[in-house]
Amino acid sequence: MDERLPAIAGGLLVFALIAVFIGTAIASLLAVGGETTGLSIAEDPVVRRVLWFTLEQALLSTLLSVGAALPVARALARQPRFIGRKWLIRLMAVPMGLPVLIGALGIIGIWGRQGLVNDALAGLGVGERFSIYGLSGILLAHVFFNMPLAARLMLSGLERIPAEYWRTSASLGMGGFAVFRFIEWPVLWRIIPGIAGLIFMLCATSFTLVLVLGGGPAATTIEVAIYQALRLDFDPARAVSLAFLQIVVTAAILGAMALFPAPSDPGTTLGGAARRFDARTLPARLGDGILILAAALFLGLPLGQVLVAGLQSDLARLFSDQAVLRAATTSLVIGLSAALVSVLVGIAVIRARAALGAGRRPLPIAVLASAGLGAVSSLVLLVPTAVLGTGWFLVLRAQGDVARFAPAIVVCINALMALPFAMRVLAPAFEEHRQRSARLADSLGIAGFARFRLIDWPVLRRPILTALSFAMALSLGDLGAVALFGSENLITLPWLIYSRMGAYRSQDADGLALGLGLVCLLLALAGTPGLSRKESRNAG
Repeated sequence: MDERLPAIAGGLLVFALIAVFIGTAIASLLAVGGETTGLSIAEDPVVRRVLWFTLEQALLSTLLSVGAALPVARALARQPRFIGRKWLIRLMAVPMGLPVLIGALGIIGIWGRQGLVNDALAGLGVGERFSIYGLSGILLAHVFFNMPLAARLMLSGLERIPAEYWRTSASLGMGGFAVFRFIEWPVLWRIIPGIAGLIFMLCATSFTLVLVLGGGPAATTIEVAIYQALRLDFDPARAVSLAFLQIVVTAAILGAMALFPAPSDPGTTLGGAARRFDARTLPARLGDGILILAAALFLGLPLGQVLVAGLQSDLARLFSDQAVLRAATTSLVIGLSAALVSVLVGIAVIRARAALGAGRRPLPIAVLASAGLGAVSSLVLLVPTAVLGTGWFLVLRAQGDVARFAPAIVVCINALMALPFAMRVLAPAFEEHRQRSARLADSLGIAGFARFRLIDWPVLRRPILTALSFAMALSLGDLGAVALFGSENLITLPWLIYSRMGAYRSQDADGLALGLGLVCLLLALAGTPGLSRKESRNAG
């Protein structure tokens, strides 16, 4: 037990610090909310309108994303061999690693007033132009980011269907609809609720896309309304009401997601590669090809627009600008600091849970403490960035020195935002390594730094660096926290890009977006080669 005490103490210390950080923000909101008697969530028409729009756009975005992903995933599953399939699936992973602001710029370049789509409509003689701002633009952008995620998850489920099912369907002469009804749909309906809940959560807490494409008070989500109440209207009472409303909405979504059934095993199989017999006819191949091409264009054109527009800007002048260099330095310092904090917190929580669970019969208090540590990621999801930022903005404002402590608060918020993603990478790797090496290391008496240097680091280095790169990419591309605390002394690259867009310096914004996007994508993909080699060895 003595050897486990440092790990347990470290985990409980981290838990206490997170609880204090979140609790301080909530306490400041309660203090302001208690002083405000004339403003209530139920009676304020602005709050009701914002709530309705938040739920409406999240529901519509979820339906459109899942509805578009379903035929795309089926087409990719039905056509397992065509030129560029591997690269298309990799392309579908790009929006998940791309800062939201960069994707928004690419979407504006294609679907905006001077974009390719409206130019094509004008060439066809269509007088009504597509408006990228407002609800239509928000829905389009959410589909761009979330449809690839849904399609990849659905494709993963379809590819796990046993090969025997396809041979049986072919021997029975089942047509396309029968295959979908009796083979594909029973698999998809088990995973679609979870996918839909995840997308709804992402859309309901959307900030950057709505801030850029919202187009006014009529198209504002709760998080954007919090930002407007604090930074534009300076109405702390309304910001507090909106912050509590956001917590209620987030809690309701998380509770609903917990009720969704987990995907189950599709069935027993004899092994072997699955051969689809339901998509060999020319009409089926033509239909699937059209769907796949449309998905590739929908995703590829905005990304290509970011690349082309960025290369057309004066990159040499732009990246020698002192304001840009200061913003880049600030972004790198905040991003690296937040990533390090997030990974260290994740490791401390994982090690503490492992220590608490060691032994044949852990004490009830150890089980309770382990459950509390396991809830850290859920606690972070329950209290979104805008709520934490609002609470700490009010705390620092009461002290009269927001600018001095703003960088540290932004680092902490970004670290908590990245914690669930870091934990998802670290937890399986640490558990697998513990099961393989813990008993042997204990029997040899290897402990402390020697154990870390000789046993842990060589195996856990890659997942740690992968989690670090993911967390840093998320922090570099974040606009939410810095939007509340940003000032002339705290300017990051995303905030500078947004400022240049607002000042109609679109060429500068395009060049900065290209640089930031490339850095974030390289960081997000940093761990992929090592994983691929590992998978190849396992397959061999």
